[in-house]
Amino acid sequence: MISELDDLDRRLLALLQTNARLPAATLAKKLTVARTTVVARIARLEKTGVIKGYGLRLGSRADEGSIRALCALQVEPKAGPQVVKRLGAIPEIEQLSAVSGVWDYMATVVVDRVESLDRVLDEIGAIDGVRQTTSAILLATKFDRR
Repeated sequence: MISELDDLDRRLLALLQTNARLPAATLAKKLTVARTTVVARIARLEKTGVIKGYGLRLGSRADEGSIRALCALQVEPKAGPQVVKRLGAIPEIEQLSAVSGVWDYMATVVVDRVESLDRVLDEIGAIDGVRQTTSAILLATKFDRR
């Protein structure tokens, strides 16, 4: 689907990723196209699933006091679906991604205290099918293009 996007689609998506609340008229002016073109493009991108939805991005102040960590998991063969289901029940896991290489999954864990991180990592390691884990606390975000 991404290969079907033209330059205008890509520029429109970049503007929306920066600020999804921009009015169609403002987007049209920045893209030097008609407002109706912007409205039609957005509708098509939503209909085709390129735009999945609109959400809120919290600033760094919202994360103050939070501890974020990445936890890499190696999982027994065929245990993936059960492990993913169990991980989905842990509210401190903000995101879970399948990855290539030695590790099978990468979980982003967000907690308020080091003791909570220790508890969550123990909980992850105790899941049947989890062979090995390693974790790293995120110290600083240097940039975020999401």
